Amino acid sequence: MIRMTVGKSAKKKIFSVLGLFIFCVASASGEPLKSDGESNDDGAITSETQINEYILHHIKDAHDFHLFSYNDSEGHRRHVGFPLPVIVYTSKGIKTFMSSEFHHDDSGHHVVEKDGVALVKYHEKIYELDQGAHGVEFDEAHHPTNAHAVLDLSITKSVFGMLFVFTLLIFWFRRLALQYRKNSIPKGFSRILEPLVIYVRDEIAKPNIGEKQYRKFIGFLMTVFFFIWTSNLLGLMPFGFNITGQIAVTFSLALFTYIITHFSAKKDYWKHIFWMPGVPIPMKIILAPIELLGTLTKPFALMVRLFANISAGHIVVMSIIAIGITLRNTMGVIGASALSFALSLFITTIELLVAFLQAYIFTMLSALFIGMAVEEHEHH
Repeated sequence: MIRMTVGKSAKKKIFSVLGLFIFCVASASGEPLKSDGESNDDGAITSETQINEYILHHIKDAHDFHLFSYNDSEGHRRHVGFPLPVIVYTSKGIKTFMSSEFHHDDSGHHVVEKDGVALVKYHEKIYELDQGAHGVEFDEAHHPTNAHAVLDLSITKSVFGMLFVFTLLIFWFRRLALQYRKNSIPKGFSRILEPLVIYVRDEIAKPNIGEKQYRKFIGFLMTVFFFIWTSNLLGLMPFGFNITGQIAVTFSLALFTYIITHFSAKKDYWKHIFWMPGVPIPMKIILAPIELLGTLTKPFALMVRLFANISAGHIVVMSIIAIGITLRNTMGVIGASALSFALSLFITTIELLVAFLQAYIFTMLSALFIGMAVEEHEHH
C-alpha cells in the first residue's frame, strides 16, 4: 500500500524551507548589490554594466565559496566565505593551493607564484603567465597575449555543491532503506521521498521502458531525478549554488543518458537507424546519416533545456531585484524594494515548480529514449 500522508514534522520542514526562500529574497531585495569591482562609496552597484557583471558573476562557477561582502568601519572591503582547493596542470606539472592565495582578485593582476610558475585568475579562469609577465593582457579578440590557460581540475563551488548533493542523497536514501528494512512507516523527510520514488518508478520508468526491462535502469533514473531536483532546490537557497545552470554539468548528465541508451540498444533499434525496413534502398542511404544525427540531437536537447531554464530563472530573479534596488538608489522611488521583493518572491515560488518540472522532464525523456532503444519488436 502506498503511504502518502505527510506528518507534522515533514510539514514543519516544508514551512522552514519556504521561510528560508522568503528570507533569501528579502535579504537580496533589501541590501545593495555588492561586487569586488567598481562601485560607489557604500559598495552598492548602481550602473547597468555593474549590475550585468554582478548577475553574470552570480550564475557562473567560482573557485571560492563567497557568501557576501561588506565595507568595514574603516572603509575596507571584507568578504565572508571560505576558500576551495585549486588544482591546475601547468607547464611544470600539477600545482595545488587554496583559492585564498588569489586574495579575491579576479582581474588577472594578483600573481600566485608556485615553484617557478606564475598564475593569475581572470573572470574565474586561471592562466599561467609567460616569463617576465606581471599580469595577464588580452588582444582585441580577447585572447591572452602573455599567458595561456591551464588544465583546471579545481574543486569549484559547483563541484563542492555536487558533493554536498551526493552526501544528502546518500544520507536520505540510506535512512529510507533502513526504515524499509525494519518494516516501519517512513518518518520525517522520508515521507516526502517515498511518494516521489514511487512516482518515478510507476509513472516514468514503467510506462516508458516497460515492465520487463525497467528494473535495469531504475537506479539511473532515480539518481538523475533526485540529483537534478535537489540541485535545483539548492540553487534557490541563499548560498549561491548554480549546479544545473553549468553547461558542463548538464552535458555530463545528457552524456550518461546517451551512453546508457546506445550501449543498451537492441538490434532492431540500430536496424531502424542504419537500414530502415520497408524503405527503398536509395532512401535508406539518404536517411541513415540523418537518423544517426538524430541520436545526437536528443541528448543535446536534454543538455540545453535544463541549462537554459535554470540559468534563465536565476537571471530573472536577480534582474528583478536589481531593478528594484536601482529605482530606490538612483530615483528614490518609494516602495521600490517592496515591489522588488513581491515580484522576486513570486518568481521564486514559480522556480520551486520549475525545479521539480525540469527534473521530471529530464528523467522522463531519458526513460523515453532508453525505452525506444530497448523496445522489443514483434517479427512476423
